[in-house]
Amino acid sequence: MNYRRLLPVLFLFAHPVVPTFGAEAARVIHERLLTLDTHLDTPANLRRPGWNILERRDVREDFSQVDVPRMIEGGLDGGFWVIYTPQGPRTPAGHAAARDTAIQIALRIHKMVAANPAHFTLATKADEAAPIAASGKRIVYLSMENAYPIGRDLTLLQTFFDLGVRMISPVHFSNNDLGDSATDTTGKQWNGLSPLGKEFVAECNRLGMVLDQSHGSDEVFDQLLALSATPIILSHSGAKAVYDHPRNIDDERIKKLAAAGGVIQMNSLSAYLIPTPPNPERNKAMSALFAKFGGRSALSSEQMKAMAQERRAIEEKFPVPSATFDDFMKHALHTIKLVGPDHVGFGPDWDGGGGVIGMEDIASSHKITARLLVEGYTEADCEKMWSGNVLRLLRSAEAHAIKVKSEAAAKAVSASPAKP
Repeated sequence: MNYRRLLPVLFLFAHPVVPTFGAEAARVIHERLLTLDTHLDTPANLRRPGWNILERRDVREDFSQVDVPRMIEGGLDGGFWVIYTPQGPRTPAGHAAARDTAIQIALRIHKMVAANPAHFTLATKADEAAPIAASGKRIVYLSMENAYPIGRDLTLLQTFFDLGVRMISPVHFSNNDLGDSATDTTGKQWNGLSPLGKEFVAECNRLGMVLDQSHGSDEVFDQLLALSATPIILSHSGAKAVYDHPRNIDDERIKKLAAAGGVIQMNSLSAYLIPTPPNPERNKAMSALFAKFGGRSALSSEQMKAMAQERRAIEEKFPVPSATFDDFMKHALHTIKLVGPDHVGFGPDWDGGGGVIGMEDIASSHKITARLLVEGYTEADCEKMWSGNVLRLLRSAEAHAIKVKSEAAAKAVSASPAKP
């Protein structure tokens, strides 16, 4: 969710790959669907000076990809709004700072909803999504990317559950106290989940949180699948058979995921879709740019525009290949053909690095449905992929939590002394 993950968006504007035949009919169908995106990194923008979720922005000017006007234009009903904290020091002070940051982000999301009651409603249960969409409002579920804020204190999971978090991933770019990342350059530390990470799985199951495997190592995937009492999700991932990248997952594991009732949501971050040759000079220039401007959450619109201009110059001097909408669909269609529409969905990673030529921001979400219909998938198939599958997982997590609570209550009653 930092600038290094953002795509060279200034080069993404080309003609869409989606066939135009039947586009109007496809749009009508898309508008009938309940549509959820499982990975919206937009909360990072909520504290930017002058940035307003109700105002339409231009991705070419300030990099932002999600706002209410573009959600409406793209026909997106809502999704999982991410509480993201980058991996920092694994120390008491580091964990405390991450915890406080995560709580602040959660509260900003709540504030966004409270300040705009005509546009948003918070959701914590699967059955709340459809009524919210029917009311014309956008659905706001909360998720956490990187459980670093939990540190070594699993009781904090209850805190974040109470704040509305219903989906959580143990790791991000680096290993932490819960498990191994797919992309940590130092290699594996735990060979999957740590002992604490295994307890983390059980506690998430008890509370009713959906476990998110995106960013975890293959061993973390295997162990989550084996240990979780409920199906898991990959909220923003891709197919390794299409492009062999550590962030993507191989066909055999995708099949195992489906067999266990899980779901993989397709990511649109260019570097995970197609090969990107190393370019040290470009990386050096980008690093200097990011160091100059700092984190995007502190930048005003004018500062973002200035940064975009400087970035344009770097991209022109050091061009890199950019994935297209067709590349994105190759990952999606391969996976759908492999395991069927019951186990695939969409999490393009808007405002966190996602976006491809022909699908530059959330306003283009409807193009996915149009392409699926052209490929022969039905409206019912599209409904599953856009919301049915993730809501099925959420219902499973909810049901398991109710079962655990009921069993604990029954056990407590049986253990209490009989009345004389």
